[in-house]
Amino acid sequence: MPDFAFATPSGTKATLATFSRKPLLVNLWATFCGPCITEMPQLDALSATYASDHLKVITISQDSAGADKVSAFFDKHHFKSLEPWLDPENAFGFHYATGLLPTSVLYSADGREIARVTGAMDWESKEARE
Repeated sequence: MPDFAFATPSGTKATLATFSRKPLLVNLWATFCGPCITEMPQLDALSATYASDHLKVITISQDSAGADKVSAFFDKHHFKSLEPWLDPENAFGFHYATGLLPTSVLYSADGREIARVTGAMDWESKEARE
């Protein structure tokens, strides 16, 4: 797991280690990315469905325009489970080196990367559930 600091919804800093001891799905997205926007409601539903299984879903914005743009997006869409995490310096994007949004990485409870998806995914599909 990378140890980059990113902004929490309250504006403080966190790292992925904050969520250790449980599986973690990290989704890199941006408000200007059409496929990212399409995935967000599915990721919100995924987060709500699997929260009881202790899966944490974190959508980390790669918007360099900052918190105002991302907050406005979240306000408009009324997500129930997702929160507006921010990485305006794109540290995660450079680390994962996919050059593509969205990028999603699944980590095991002990912090090992176990799956990676570059590009859009149907998070309601059988493949995603597995």
